[in-house]
Amino acid sequence: MAEKEEKLSFNEYQKHAYNLISEAGKKDMITNGVLGLAGEAGECCDIVKKFKYQGHELDREHLKDELGDVLWYIAETASGLGITLEEVAMFNLDKLHARYHGETWSRDDDVNRKDKL
Repeated sequence: MAEKEEKLSFNEYQKHAYNLISEAGKKDMITNGVLGLAGEAGECCDIVKKFKYQGHELDREHLKDELGDVLWYIAETASGLGITLEEVAMFNLDKLHARYHGETWSRDDDVNRKDKL
């Protein structure tokens, strides 16, 4: 598969990830994807919780591993929706640029968000 120096686009990653979805998972990729995403995000939280509150060293390799699992489930969910990871990424950046009126985060823009509930 990909070597360390090789670059991989979001869409290429998504195609490879799709081939690794179980047959049962492919029957309902949205549900399987979001449930898997919740579980893996929880594992990321647990690693940081142990670091912040239980005296553990931050296990960067374990966190990297779990972030990869999060990405995999995001790719599965996007495939279930019939959209690409690049579409998700661009949609998110467009939303954030509109919210923060430019290229960088601003405290004032964040506090006075128009989309705030």
